Amino acid sequence: MTFVIGRGQGGVEKGPSGHLGTYRALDGSDGAPLHLDLDGPHAMLVVGKRGYGKSYTLGVVAESLSRARGVAPVIADPMGVFPTLGEASEGDPVPAEVITDPQVTPTTLDPRSWCALLDLSPESGAGGLVWQAAQEESTLADMRAHVDATDAPGTDKRAAINHLNIADSWGIFDPEGLSAGDLAGGEVSVLDVSGLDSAPMNAVVRGVGEALYRARVNDEIARLPWYMLDEAHTFFQGVGEAALETILTRGRAPGVSLVLATQRPSAVSDVAISQSDVIVSHRLTSEEDLDALEAAQPTYMKTSLDERLPTSTGEVIVIDDATETVHAANVRRRETPHGGDSPSASDVALDD
Repeated sequence: MTFVIGRGQGGVEKGPSGHLGTYRALDGSDGAPLHLDLDGPHAMLVVGKRGYGKSYTLGVVAESLSRARGVAPVIADPMGVFPTLGEASEGDPVPAEVITDPQVTPTTLDPRSWCALLDLSPESGAGGLVWQAAQEESTLADMRAHVDATDAPGTDKRAAINHLNIADSWGIFDPEGLSAGDLAGGEVSVLDVSGLDSAPMNAVVRGVGEALYRARVNDEIARLPWYMLDEAHTFFQGVGEAALETILTRGRAPGVSLVLATQRPSAVSDVAISQSDVIVSHRLTSEEDLDALEAAQPTYMKTSLDERLPTSTGEVIVIDDATETVHAANVRRRETPHGGDSPSASDVALDD
């Protein structure tokens, strides 16, 4: 019998699901198959300390989504490890498109977020000018022209324009930036943001998240988006957080799913943990991270999470709030190459 994580009593019995792995027996061996529901919207949190399979598990979910009907998988890749999804597969090919220079529209950020992105106080002279420009204009060139046309003090104008020039230099803002329609195909869209610093990376994540959410609210795309983020804690420390929390708290109704993978659950917001209906935990040892998960431990989990956490790579504990069950499992082997392995000095062949 195959159990489907996340599929409660109201779920469609034959709806799409993805092979996550197998039950883990007491001796560590594989048991019955374990699948993940891909039919309805979910908020999913994948956690684990470095080197224990967190990104690998996210790749397993992405492989399954790329072959499921009715979904539009998108993965934000801050470490550059997921372009391998498009390489040769041991099974059926994984439809994947790697977007190496993702761009978003400037209007994806509201005035307050523009100030936060550029590290300007809205109460400062330069911050106030950026706020007004973002309110009135839709391109960076027009925002700079708007600032220049004001009668503000020259020092404030120069500071505002200099900050807008910095944003322009990132190369991520374009009036014709990524739309939800660009990402609404059945293939997994890999947004390679590994070459960006934290601020522009957050701007891209926010722009894409808001585009996917709005498109479903306005019934502009048919497929249900699954937005996946590796190193998710990075996006809860910048302007990306607002879009992610919108999906976490309001994404179910329009059918937008969010999958967050992080080695630091204590660094994501409380909302990210409390709103997750599926939590997949690899090994954790940091007391701060354990406390973050323990705070949201469901009442149906009779023993503490710390007592049940796995110790080996690839082993997980899955907390499924839809069925109020907890499962010990082994994550299946990926069918495409894993790009997240760490290099070692012993692998390097040196010439004499």
